[in-house]
Amino acid sequence: VEDGGVVAAPSSSSAGLGVVGAAVEAVAAVAAMQDEVGSRREGPEPDPDDEPPKKKARVPGGESGKLEERLYSVLCCTVCLDLPKASVYQCTNGHLMCAGCFIHLLADSRLKEEQATCPNCRCEISKNLCCRNLAVEKAVSELPTECTFCLKQFPRSSLERHQKEECQDRVTQCKYKRIGCPWQGPFHELPAHESECSHPTKTGTELMGILGEMDQSHRRDMQLYNGIFSLLCYEKIGFTEVQFRPYRTDDFITRLYYETPRFTVLNQTWVLKARVNDSERNPNLSCKRTLSFQLILKSKVNSALECSFLLLKGPYDDVRIKPVIHHHCFSNDTNETEYVLLPISDSVECNKLLAAKNINLRLFIFQVQK
Repeated sequence: VEDGGVVAAPSSSSAGLGVVGAAVEAVAAVAAMQDEVGSRREGPEPDPDDEPPKKKARVPGGESGKLEERLYSVLCCTVCLDLPKASVYQCTNGHLMCAGCFIHLLADSRLKEEQATCPNCRCEISKNLCCRNLAVEKAVSELPTECTFCLKQFPRSSLERHQKEECQDRVTQCKYKRIGCPWQGPFHELPAHESECSHPTKTGTELMGILGEMDQSHRRDMQLYNGIFSLLCYEKIGFTEVQFRPYRTDDFITRLYYETPRFTVLNQTWVLKARVNDSERNPNLSCKRTLSFQLILKSKVNSALECSFLLLKGPYDDVRIKPVIHHHCFSNDTNETEYVLLPISDSVECNKLLAAKNINLRLFIFQVQK
């Protein structure tokens, strides 16, 4: 109130309220400025329903990608650091090993005459101590993997069927392969190739030359099976299950070898011996593994005994052996055959045999008629 040019001072209570109000307004202004700065930096918070479709798809994809990477590191084999493709074994402490690495560790321990141990925690491992982890096998089968042909992602459980039957980029062969067409290519190009393939229009003379080359490999297989069938017609045939047991030589550097107990076939006493990589010094340092064997006649004979023999897998084993027929004329002076390779398919099959406690096979001996 102005009175004679003099301004009246506000009361103390109204002054206090004015100060508080000003402070509140100042705090509100600062908060508004901070919100505005934050909105400029981070942008307005979007409504989930208004979010663009690309962003919606990208966020869960990134999260699942990180999850898959973490699962890979958790479920991978502790030896090869790759995801198992078949059976998964675990030690007593739970560390995972794929079937190939597990068998390889057992085979190496047999070659080095040591107890096999887990490469992670060094606890003892064996077929009796370790067990399969079915939960991990199922989890790995559901993880995505890339098709080698079309490069798309599929669950591991369905990848094999996709690559064999569904993938349009899978490698296929021309239906005229049986008459010599060498074409190979993606499945989606097959109809175009077959419509233009020149082999159906070749002359009979040209086709006879092509088929003659293709028959050579088939002829070798037929010779083997015909030889086996002819041996089955012999008068004297004997067979038995044999069990190779592991032993060590008495050398300064011991070597692993196998030998069977004595057995009787065709009224004669025999023994089988086997060795790894032809008794090389350190077979555990080689990735290539082979087994070779020899047949020894322990009985004394009055005349030469000419025989054919072959080894096959035992009735309870799953090792893959392609039969090969061997011949030898046994006498008191030549009672041992040369070492011949056991016809297993590859080093993986050899490791299976080495990892086993004993090797069980079936031996056939045919006495050649004179």
